[in-house]
Amino acid sequence: MSGAELTPDIDIGQRLRSARTDRNLSQRELARKSGVTNGLISQIEQNQTNPTISSLKRILDAIPMTLAEFFSSQEAAEPKPFFRAAEMRELNLARLLGRRTKGAQVSLRQVGDSSIHSIQMLHERYPPGADTGEEMYAHTGEEAGIVVSGQIELTVGSDTCVLQAGDGYLFDSRLPHRFHNAFAEECVIVSACTPPTF
Repeated sequence: MSGAELTPDIDIGQRLRSARTDRNLSQRELARKSGVTNGLISQIEQNQTNPTISSLKRILDAIPMTLAEFFSSQEAAEPKPFFRAAEMRELNLARLLGRRTKGAQVSLRQVGDSSIHSIQMLHERYPPGADTGEEMYAHTGEEAGIVVSGQIELTVGSDTCVLQAGDGYLFDSRLPHRFHNAFAEECVIVSACTPPTF
């Protein structure tokens, strides 16, 4: 199933509530562990607000659970070595949430099922104006990527750099980071994260 064919009927609130209660966490405890407000957890669980990538990542890190695990279907993927473009799992939050959010949306297409591998490979698209959220986020692991086309402004810790086609990056993902396309054309990146914690 291609990203464009994904149905937008995923109940994000129910998924978060289930993930939280499966680990015997109260909303207040999850909020404290993730550094967000109890009200935000409640609003997400009631599908009253759209979380940004960075805020959802902070919440899931406190569970702990990756974005890929959170958005995966319950069916276990059968290991295989090759994936057609139409088989890549779309992690586009706006599409998965089934709601319109302001601004351009990041599209993250994952190769295979990262829950059964020690590396996560992504094909990322950042339309003009898109970013991973105003807040920087961090997670366990290392991240590397190459800009295939366009430009991206990447902030890692206190360092910011504009990367162009052919440029790459590699950093410890525990450092707070943020991707932002402040330019007029779409940016495409191929990236990897190990272990698959995004």
